[in-house]
Amino acid sequence: MGRVTERRRVVRIRNGVAGVRPDTLVAEEPLEIRLNGKPLAITMRTPGDDFALAVGFLVSEGVLASAADVQAVTYCEGATEDGSNTYNVVNVQLAAGVPVPDITLERNVYTTSSCGLCGKASLDAVRTATRFPGTAADPVRISADLLGELPDRLRAAQKVFDRTGGLHAAGLFTAQGELVDLREDVGRHNAVDKIVGRALQAGRLPLAGAVLLVSGRASFELAQKAVMAGVPVLAAVSAPSSLAVDLALDSGLTLVGFLRGPNMNIYAGEERITR
Repeated sequence: MGRVTERRRVVRIRNGVAGVRPDTLVAEEPLEIRLNGKPLAITMRTPGDDFALAVGFLVSEGVLASAADVQAVTYCEGATEDGSNTYNVVNVQLAAGVPVPDITLERNVYTTSSCGLCGKASLDAVRTATRFPGTAADPVRISADLLGELPDRLRAAQKVFDRTGGLHAAGLFTAQGELVDLREDVGRHNAVDKIVGRALQAGRLPLAGAVLLVSGRASFELAQKAVMAGVPVLAAVSAPSSLAVDLALDSGLTLVGFLRGPNMNIYAGEERITR
């Protein structure tokens, strides 16, 4: 199976002096997700938690809502011409009676590009597809002071980032600031899928009362994943996109950007942030 980190030769220049040394890099490999044996999506990810990533992705697509929806998750043997297992192809077999979505070429391109759907149609699709529509009514509250402490708590728990400096992170917190889960990946969307997938496997969906914190920006895709998992509060250390804000306002998601210590911008759902 692929490793989380790899070593590479690097010429390092410091103060005009060059030297050769090994450097630790985060691993990046493709993962193909199959549904009932049929190819559905390809994502570039950091190996690890692949099964959680696959089922978390299917939660964000509205296919899964509980662990009972899944019969089995396996690596595909014979993924290459010589029959070897690359551990880069995962098949999710749905339980009997779980509806199978129509897997078309257009849908496959969308999921492969990881760019999300565009425009008003995507907002309607998320609102219709979510299995946990109670986000707007979630009564959770978190103080602005406590919220401002979470990025430091997330950063302190990032073990692989300390060795590579090349990973994004997603952290799941309680409203009391307890770190419930943290996943790292080269892609923010993958880190969130791993968080959501692990929650599904543990029977913890929907993630009512939770705060999801992501490194970097908050795109529409991340807001969509939060809504689909029933998360009421999404916070990011950088900027949100306009469509992410539209979705947050439309769905009742609290969306916080530029979260840096005591400073933050609240773009939607400000009633959940107490001062």
